[in-house]
Amino acid sequence: MTILWRWGATALCGVCAAIALSAQDLSGLTAAQKATVQKILDSRDCPCGCSMKVAVCRTADPSCSYSAGLADVVVSAIRKGKTEAQARAEADASKWAHIQPPKTLEDPVAIPVAGAPETGPADAPLTLVEFSDFQCPYCAAAVPQIRSILGAYPKQVRLIFKQFPLQTHPQADLAAAAAVAAQKQGKFWQMHDALYDSQDDLSRKHILVLAQKAGLNMQQFEDDLDSTEVREKVVRDVQDGDKAGVEGTPTLFINGQRYNGAINLQILKPLLDTALKQPAPKPSPGS
Repeated sequence: MTILWRWGATALCGVCAAIALSAQDLSGLTAAQKATVQKILDSRDCPCGCSMKVAVCRTADPSCSYSAGLADVVVSAIRKGKTEAQARAEADASKWAHIQPPKTLEDPVAIPVAGAPETGPADAPLTLVEFSDFQCPYCAAAVPQIRSILGAYPKQVRLIFKQFPLQTHPQADLAAAAAVAAQKQGKFWQMHDALYDSQDDLSRKHILVLAQKAGLNMQQFEDDLDSTEVREKVVRDVQDGDKAGVEGTPTLFINGQRYNGAINLQILKPLLDTALKQPAPKPSPGS
């Protein structure tokens, strides 16, 4: 899976590390207390698996809940007058000290799907919502597996596709817009397949070639590709993903429950068979 905002840095200089804590609320701390916080976070490995120190991860990966959580625990302890040793002990005892293994299926959430491209029976008991990025190699690898799932459950599974282009993939946003533009001419899935097959070149020039091969009205396609309507549709999908807790691509939801595991028919089959025997879960209140 491609993860959001994962940088490859493993260390920063002392000045940069100090800057890394600028996003942390250090109000009310003395200079000595700030130095203690800096010392603790400079010396502690982030448990998220990034191979960075907590202070570095705070800047390199702003979405990391582990570095943010540990930093909050340490700052809170020092602000209360705890010693360095006591602050370290509180950090060790916190839930942020170790990676919490995710549940295979999270609690259900509501995901807006009106107008999203879909395939499979509208009344299927199982709805899969996929958040994907056309430049993500893991998303491309998931395509044949999802096809296998649809083939194995032709009457029981409906697939809905949501755009989630990552900022780390420079051509993903344009590719997402191209897919939406193709959908307006009823050829989303043709463009979906063509984009994944041409993942090494998703430049505008090549996307236009793919659109022509798909038999699209080229004037309409280019107008839609550059339209505010299409771009806003991509933005809304990303916002829906953010609200649903999407952290990388591909991410699959089964009847509103985020699935944390490999997208593979053999792995998913027992889960899907069990879900077919149970009533669909209801989204949590306020979703």
